[in-house]
Amino acid sequence: MPKDKVLNSYLHLHFIVFIWGFTAVLGALISLEALPLVWYRMLFASFFILIFIFFRKIPTKLPPRTILSLLFAGLVIALHWYTFFRAIKVSNVSVTLACLSTGAFFASILEPIFFKRKVIGYEVLFGLIVIAGLYLIFDVEARYVEGIILALTSAFLSASFSIINGKFVQAYEPTVISFYELLGGVLFFSVFLAIGGNFNAEFFKLSWNDVIWLFVLSSFCTAYAFIASVGVMKYLSPYTVMLTINLEPIYGIILALIVFGEKEQMNSQFYIGALIILSTVILNGFFKNRKKEKEI
Repeated sequence: MPKDKVLNSYLHLHFIVFIWGFTAVLGALISLEALPLVWYRMLFASFFILIFIFFRKIPTKLPPRTILSLLFAGLVIALHWYTFFRAIKVSNVSVTLACLSTGAFFASILEPIFFKRKVIGYEVLFGLIVIAGLYLIFDVEARYVEGIILALTSAFLSASFSIINGKFVQAYEPTVISFYELLGGVLFFSVFLAIGGNFNAEFFKLSWNDVIWLFVLSSFCTAYAFIASVGVMKYLSPYTVMLTINLEPIYGIILALIVFGEKEQMNSQFYIGALIILSTVILNGFFKNRKKEKEI
């Protein structure tokens, strides 16, 4: 495999993760509440991916049962994004991203249930360490308890979505999967908004500032980042990809400190707790990679 392609793919992956880290900052910059924010994000992103599918002439025909399953998976990712942005609105970017790092811990709990495998001892230990890191964050940032609970819920939903998608991606085109899932999120949230009587003239009044940030969020941070992340996997190992993605909270917290300044500055105990969680996630990835190498 050409070394230049590997290096370029690795640098590209870091750029993608940096973009994902910027997503949380955009959520704070957009003035919309979490529900309409997610609805607009998924609507615009599904439109951008549909354009990509049209120009690349990617077939979108799938079995009706599979389409229904993908639409339901879209509800899971929509709820993940809703709790994610809601957490940012009621707390801040740093708290949300630190708690979102627990996604790998939730995945280690859910995987044995869904795939019927044995519980791994070190994953249980890492889970306890993650809880210790969360305790430090809770202890020092009690005023953000609602945001912490929402962010943990978002992490759980993210882990659930990853496991659901793990089966689909083996059989179908990732871009088509993403399109139907985003469309499903739009449909489910549209029904919810319609029942609540939220579809009125005020709902569709967006400031130019919100339109610009929504465009960036849905195009670069959602449609482009997803398609590009699939592309780099051709040249990078799953472990390298997973380990690099774990840097997303770090990039996001740094960006939040740059953009929002004092609003995002936290007590040192918070950063110790966040570091414990992030270190545990990285160690978990390291042990999983060692295990796979021994199995080969």
